[in-house]
Amino acid sequence: MVYQSLREAGHRTALYTSPHLVDVRERFVVDGRPISRSAFAMWTDRLRPDIEVQNASFFEATTAVAFADFAARGADVAVVEVGLGGRLDSTNVITPLVSAVVSLGLDHAEYLGDSLDDVAREKSGIAKRNRPFVIGERDGHLARELERHAHEAGALPDVVRPGAAYDGPIGLVGEHQRRNASIARRVLTSLPAEWRPSGEAIGRGIATAWLPGRIDRRGRWLFDVAHNPDAMRCLTRVLRANETPRPIHAIVGILGDKDWRGILAELQPVTDALWLVTSPNMPASRRWDPAAVCREVGGSARVEEFDDALRNAQQGAGTVVVTGSFYTVGDAMSRLPGFEPLG
Repeated sequence: MVYQSLREAGHRTALYTSPHLVDVRERFVVDGRPISRSAFAMWTDRLRPDIEVQNASFFEATTAVAFADFAARGADVAVVEVGLGGRLDSTNVITPLVSAVVSLGLDHAEYLGDSLDDVAREKSGIAKRNRPFVIGERDGHLARELERHAHEAGALPDVVRPGAAYDGPIGLVGEHQRRNASIARRVLTSLPAEWRPSGEAIGRGIATAWLPGRIDRRGRWLFDVAHNPDAMRCLTRVLRANETPRPIHAIVGILGDKDWRGILAELQPVTDALWLVTSPNMPASRRWDPAAVCREVGGSARVEEFDDALRNAQQGAGTVVVTGSFYTVGDAMSRLPGFEPLG
């Protein structure tokens, strides 16, 4: 929403996001155009000596490629999504015009800590001296923790009140996006005057913003990358509220280190049949055991090979939901003609 509003204001705007669904080039976009294959190959080759000397991670390497590409393509301003945490994330080498934390969760506890207070400390590491730091977290205690850390960093914390919800036209699906839109608007209005879009540009940006794989309906297919219980709850609210055509068949593949019990507890009551799968590109070390999961959850769940599930789940379905992880959604999109994020 921030990116699209800046574009509507006439700025040449870059967007760095992660992870990708099908093609790594989805991560590096300037004014709607992903990095070209030749440019991605060139920057990888050019930066390889530094990447190898520093033993950089994949994400550290792609962050370097992103910043090089955005500069080379003449971006005026960039919207940069933090990869993991904040304080030690490779994106944190920049000094932003404004930074924001939307909400806190316990994903990646092995890196960010076992409590939400620990996560708040790590996330607030992106707050910078004399720069606005927008806080979207609804929980009062956690918002105060983020605010405290921001003050310690010399930043200018700005807490979005819990009940704030954008009431204009919105492109992304789901009531939770109205809260996200209110946070995006606060980020945009916190920018220095030369970068701050008009109210009209913000309205157009929020109305036209879209991301593949986020409650993304295409015909009878619905793709969503929900991979924790809170995100799955947002998806199931949409399935209940929008009079989704039934029967609802769901193809679900979840990483083994995620809370699959909590995720399935949200999803199973609103679906008529579940296909439990392991998507082809899931890392071997993080794969779940669909057969064991099926024995535990029972009901309408069944286990099938990925391509068989894509074919069989369509039979008699009013809606086919593909969800559980970026891997599951990306692998499905890559196998279904016309659904690839880059066209």
